[in-house]
Amino acid sequence: MIVFTSLFVLCDGCKKESGNNKNNNPPPSIIDVDGNVYHSVTIGTQVWMVENLKVTHYRNGEGIPNVTDQTQWSVLITDAYCIYNNDVTKKAEFGVLYNWYVIKDSRNIAPAGWHVPSDAEWAALLSYLGDDAATKLKEAGVGHWLEPAAPANIDNLTGFTALSGGFRSFNGLFGQISSQGFWWTSSKYEYSDTDAWSYIMQYNISNVARFENLKKCGFPVRCIKD
Repeated sequence: MIVFTSLFVLCDGCKKESGNNKNNNPPPSIIDVDGNVYHSVTIGTQVWMVENLKVTHYRNGEGIPNVTDQTQWSVLITDAYCIYNNDVTKKAEFGVLYNWYVIKDSRNIAPAGWHVPSDAEWAALLSYLGDDAATKLKEAGVGHWLEPAAPANIDNLTGFTALSGGFRSFNGLFGQISSQGFWWTSSKYEYSDTDAWSYIMQYNISNVARFENLKKCGFPVRCIKD
């Protein structure tokens, strides 16, 4: 379980080449069912999207429920999405927050040829990057991260461009935009039916943390190529 600062209690290192492919990205030809366009970057043997997922429909065109009400969100045990603070202007920048019931829905939120990464795939990314992985994954500068962004050598070396888009807690509250970035995996937490694995970056920490979180939480998603 995670201890987050401020808004809620527990919601339930490169050893090889850096994998810097910022100048050799595949063309931006990834399009989801809603028409959103994404870029990609190769890091080691993996190909990742450079943006958080923005789709609000499953691959078959069926809509994902948009739940804005705090109380309604807190009792959900079914699929739902929201936008941070219910502010639609944040969607283009930070993507959509999904609860984990969306992640595991058989209708699939990822574009064809892509999927929500497993815990093992996230672990492989971090193993490839080695120490201070977050400094190589975060967007450089302080455009979307609190200042000072520590350590000072954050350089987005991989081109992953991780943003601090915050989260929605299991109780329906929003928090941590600009200070923390969260991403779901597709993997269930082994010791609880109510939790799943996620990965977290913080503005002032150089590593990427792995935590189990309640499936009711709303986190962004980065897709990985099949």
